[in-house]
Amino acid sequence: MKKIVNDFSITVGTKNGSGSSTANNTILRSIFKMGIPVSGKNLFPSNIQGLPTWYTIRANKDGFIARRETNDIVIAINPDSFTRDLASVTPGGAFFYSDDIKQPISRTDVAIYPMPIKSIVRNDPNVPTDFRDLVGNMVYVGVLAQMIDMDLDKVLAALTFHFKGKQKPIDMNFNAVKAGAEYAKTNLEKKDPFHLEAMNKTDGLIMADGNMAAAIGSIFGGVQFAGWYPITPASSLAEGLNDYLPLLRKREDGKHTYAIVQAEDELAALGMAIGAGWAGLRSMTSTSGPGLSLMTEFAGLAYYAEVPVVIWDVQRIGPSTGLPTRTSQGDLTFTHFIGHGDSHSVILLPGDVSECFDFGWQSLDLAERIQTPIFVLSDLDMGMNQWMSKPFQYPETPLDRGKVLWEKDIEEIKGNWGRYLDVDGDGIPYRTIPGNKHPMSAYFTRGTGHDEYAKYTEDSSMYIKNMERLKDKYYNASKYMPKPVLHPAKGATVGIIAYGSTENAVLEAQHYLATEDGLKADFLRVRAIPFTDEVVKFIEKYDQVFVVEMNRDAQMYQILLTEYPQYASKLKPVAHHDGLPASAKWVREGILAKYEKAAPAKKTVKATAAKTATKAKTVSTSKKAAIKKPATKKAVAKSSAAKKRK
Repeated sequence: MKKIVNDFSITVGTKNGSGSSTANNTILRSIFKMGIPVSGKNLFPSNIQGLPTWYTIRANKDGFIARRETNDIVIAINPDSFTRDLASVTPGGAFFYSDDIKQPISRTDVAIYPMPIKSIVRNDPNVPTDFRDLVGNMVYVGVLAQMIDMDLDKVLAALTFHFKGKQKPIDMNFNAVKAGAEYAKTNLEKKDPFHLEAMNKTDGLIMADGNMAAAIGSIFGGVQFAGWYPITPASSLAEGLNDYLPLLRKREDGKHTYAIVQAEDELAALGMAIGAGWAGLRSMTSTSGPGLSLMTEFAGLAYYAEVPVVIWDVQRIGPSTGLPTRTSQGDLTFTHFIGHGDSHSVILLPGDVSECFDFGWQSLDLAERIQTPIFVLSDLDMGMNQWMSKPFQYPETPLDRGKVLWEKDIEEIKGNWGRYLDVDGDGIPYRTIPGNKHPMSAYFTRGTGHDEYAKYTEDSSMYIKNMERLKDKYYNASKYMPKPVLHPAKGATVGIIAYGSTENAVLEAQHYLATEDGLKADFLRVRAIPFTDEVVKFIEKYDQVFVVEMNRDAQMYQILLTEYPQYASKLKPVAHHDGLPASAKWVREGILAKYEKAAPAKKTVKATAAKTATKAKTVSTSKKAAIKKPATKKAVAKSSAAKKRK
C-alpha cells in the first residue's frame, strides 16, 4: 500500500452541543504544530444542541487548505448520522467509530476501526461522571493520533494552549488521549494509507479566526465605541472587543477609554454607533445580513449626513433569516446600494484572517477620511473558522482623522467654512467635532435636504449639486482603497476575478486548471469597492474573465457590468450558493463549463490558391527540394493571431 503523507482530510461526525469542539481543535492545532499546512471547518446546525454536526480538517503539504469535497478519514460518534458518515468515506479511506453504536457496516472498500470510547473513560477513576462524555471525545483524538502518526507532544502542547496552562483539565484530557493511543497501538492494525510527517511550513504563522482578528485590528485602530446586537455569525466579533479591550486598552487611573454597548436590536446598535461617530469617536458595529436589513435607514442617514462609522457584515446564506450557520457572499449588491434614493457604499473585502486584522484598523481610518459608512464584508467561513495566518502587525501609520477643523483652523479661515462645502474638489468637506469651542464651529446635522452650510433646503438645484458631490466623493475614494492582489500565471490566456474567502479555493483551482486542463489563468482578488484602476486594466487584458463568488445571482459580476458595461462580453459569472465554503472542485468545474476555446483560424480562398500554385510549381521545378511561396501578409497576421488565441 502506497503511503499518502500530509495530504488528506479528516471529518468528525458528532452532535451539536456534545463538547467535541475542544477535541477537534486539538487535532487541528496538533497538525499545525507539526508544521503541516492545515485548515478546519465547522459545519453545525443553528439549533442549540442535538442535531448532527461535522468538523472537517484538511492537511495538505502544498498549502492548499480550501474545503475538499471528499472525506478520506471519517470519525463517527453520532448514531443519527452513522449511515451517512459511513457512506461518505472515499474508497480506500478509513472509518473510525465508537463501538457502542450497533449499526451494520457493509462496506469492504474502507478500513474499519472500532473505538471503545465509553469503556475507556469509565475505567479512568480521575474522570468525574458528569465529565465522561466531554473527556470521551479525547479518546478518538488518541486513537487517531496513533493511527496517523500525530505527535503526542504536539497534542499536549495544543491542550496546554487550550486550557491556558491549567494542569487539572490538561491532565484529565491528555490521559484520555494516551489511553486511546495505547488502545489503538495494541488492538488496531493499520489498513489505510494516511500518515503525518513533521514539516516546517507553518513556522512563523499563527492560527486565528477572522472575527477575533477583526476585533483586535479595530482595537489597534483606536476604536472607542461599538454598539452591537447578538447575531450568528458576527457575535464573536463584538465579544472579541469585550475580551481584548480590557487587556490592550488600559489607563493608569483604571478608567475605560471605550464603551461596548449591547443594544436592544440592530437598528439601535447602528444608531448608537452613528451618534458616537458624529461626536468624534472611532465607532463601529457588527452584524450579519438580517441585522443589516434593519440597519438600512440609519445607514442611509450616515451616508447623507456624512457621518463616519464602520459596519462589519459577517455574511450568512439566504434571504429572510436564512441559514444562520452557513456561509455566503450574498450581501454584496444589497450593501453596495444600501440606503434610500441614490447611494453607493464604500466596501472592503478581506480575503484572509490577516486582512480582517488590517481592515479592522484601516476601515476606521477610511471612515473618517471619507466621512461615510465603511462596510467590511467578511463571511461565516472566514469569521468563525480557524485559519493559518501571518502574525498581526501593529499599524505603522498614525491615525487618519481626515478633514477635521479645530479652533485654530477656524480662526485662520475666519470662520468661513461650510459643513458640506467642497473646497478641495475631492467631494469630501471639512467637519468639526463636538467639543470645539470656537463659536463658528457649530452646524446642524441634517438627514433631510441641506445646502453646503448645513441649512435646511428643498431647493432642487441644491439637492442635485449635493448628490453629484457625494457621487464624486465615492469615486474619488478609490484612491484610498486597498489595491487588488494579483496571482499571476506565466502564459495566462484568461483571467479570474474573485474576492473574500474564496481565495484559497481559486488558488487551488488555478493550479489544477494549468496542470491538468492546460488552461492558464491570472487571478485578481478584488479587495474593495469602488474599484481601483487595476481592476479595469485586468479585464481589458483578456477575452475571457471568470468572476467567481458564493451567491446565486453573481453579484460581483453584476456590479462589474454596471461599472464596465463596455466589457460585458468578456465577463463570465461562476457562482455557487450551497452554503458550504468554496472548494477548488466547483471553481474549476464552473470555469471549465463557461470557458470558450478559441476557434482555429480559417484558410482564405486566396491563401489556399497560393498554396496550390506553390505545390504545382514545386513539383514541376524540382524533385529534390520543396520550394514554398511565402504567405501573404494578411495570412501571416491571421495565423499569428490564431496562435495567440490558442
